[in-house]
Amino acid sequence: MKISCKQFELELKHPFSISKFTRNSTPLMLLKIQHEDVVGYGEASMVPYMGESYETANNFLQLVDWNKIHYPFDFEKIIAYLDGLAPGQPAIKAAIDIALNDINGKILNKPCYEIYGAEPSKMPVTSYTIGIDTPEVIREKLKDAEAFKVIKVKLGRDNDKEIIETIRSMTNVPLYVDANQGWADKIQAIDLIYWLHNQGVVLIEQPMDKNNLDGNAWLTERSPVPLLADEAVQRLADMDKLRGAYHGINVKLMKSCGMYEGHQMILKARSFGMKVLIGCMSETSCATLAAAALAPLCNWADLDGPWLTKNNPFANPLFENGKYILKGLPGLGLEGITPDLFPYTIS
Repeated sequence: MKISCKQFELELKHPFSISKFTRNSTPLMLLKIQHEDVVGYGEASMVPYMGESYETANNFLQLVDWNKIHYPFDFEKIIAYLDGLAPGQPAIKAAIDIALNDINGKILNKPCYEIYGAEPSKMPVTSYTIGIDTPEVIREKLKDAEAFKVIKVKLGRDNDKEIIETIRSMTNVPLYVDANQGWADKIQAIDLIYWLHNQGVVLIEQPMDKNNLDGNAWLTERSPVPLLADEAVQRLADMDKLRGAYHGINVKLMKSCGMYEGHQMILKARSFGMKVLIGCMSETSCATLAAAALAPLCNWADLDGPWLTKNNPFANPLFENGKYILKGLPGLGLEGITPDLFPYTIS
């Protein structure tokens, strides 16, 4: 195999704020893997709070013995091998997994969604995320969201109601809420959840601290809308302890080490009777198309990465009526790849 990568700073259209921090860009590691004459593409979105960086990604790639990865790909064994090299670092592992899935689809001449049993006709609408901000900036952000049928709202500070009221002054579309562990008092939280329900909120991610299992479970028993684990769930191994504590989970490929384990998490959630939102970090078309291949297996989608950024290096995915349109191209279906995007060759 031949492996090339590129450090890439993905610039955001607007400063992005959640309950605990603000950022203007996200460091990515874009990956190209060539198996014989077939090339696959992957991506690691390394948001700072997850602890990955260009340095950690480069160091991890140097650890990989690419001779141990051969076709036909056994993705379960590949992820186990990558986990054995170093703990954590799910984003760079996801980049490898996504690129190998792209190769696999191209060899089989099938789209990744077909390989995973997803039907394009069942694609859910995807949301457009509005970070915590002033009413003036929120109004500007909403102008960028006109093509979307759902708005996702970041909450978790002391101006939660002001943000919702600002959005409601401009649009009546359904809302998803992500509190990012921002609510500390369960009584205040359940009161706010009922108020949000009356404002047209249809789901809420991670209301309280991820380690407060009892508090989140208490809210789940009483909530009129589904409450989803986000920070509380990253990998498949996290799921057993969450059963009964949430109505569902948010699967993100940058946390699940890619498509294979993300798909396993979706199947396990369904076996638990839990709902699934498939989400993303700040990502290009590469990683969001990987997630879109699994989205028809989920209840909801939040795959807005290419529309929140200024310098997506690939062509934007086809998007109509608030949904991704899966074209039927083999592998990820990634388009708009420039030849000079990957100057750095590892092996």
